[in-house]
Amino acid sequence: MQVLAAGSLKGVWPALMAYFPEPVETHFGPAGLLRERIEAGESCDLFASASEDHPQTLLAAGHALSVMPFTSNRLCITVRSDCLLPGDDWFTLLTRDTLRIATSTPGTDPSGDYTQVLFSRMGNAGEAVRQRALPLVGGRDSPAIPAGRLAAEWIIQADMADLFIGYASYRAALSRAARLTVVDIPVAVNPVARYACAVITPEAQRLATFLGSEQAKAVLRDAGFGCE
Repeated sequence: MQVLAAGSLKGVWPALMAYFPEPVETHFGPAGLLRERIEAGESCDLFASASEDHPQTLLAAGHALSVMPFTSNRLCITVRSDCLLPGDDWFTLLTRDTLRIATSTPGTDPSGDYTQVLFSRMGNAGEAVRQRALPLVGGRDSPAIPAGRLAAEWIIQADMADLFIGYASYRAALSRAARLTVVDIPVAVNPVARYACAVITPEAQRLATFLGSEQAKAVLRDAGFGCE
């Protein structure tokens, strides 16, 4: 079975597939770019996206048989530890205009789209933050993240930015990285990233059903994903 899956699922995917009895070949990438590959005719049985929008687009265009939600995520901030001042929180970090902010690329990477929602929820302050944000990940021309590195870790430690807004499912791993601190974003303003899969061929229905199972949800929860 051929699967295209959001890059944020790469870390948890082997643990999920250990419970699925059929062989699965999976390629990962930004969900918006994966959707475009399917639209262009690339062979794929199932598309696992970090946003419901891309599977729904495929369904509306007749490229998918059905769409099934299966997990969720949130955003968090990873910041270089020596940038922190006493009393700092997510809002003071984002609005401090001396800090360089990196995000994923809106339109091609859902993490970037959710980050744009966060900026809108910040009101007037968010518009200034939006103008300063650098879309460094998940775009058509974005540099490849080195194997074994997390985007936030690599970007900050390579001195391309001082902080990165990304998925909270990486929180545990990023908390173990040297000289980095993870800062939570309050639920009231933190967008819910709703993951969904597009069933492209009838054979993929078995995998879609598994991804929605309690067994799969337990694996996803252990990896930092939600079930909202």
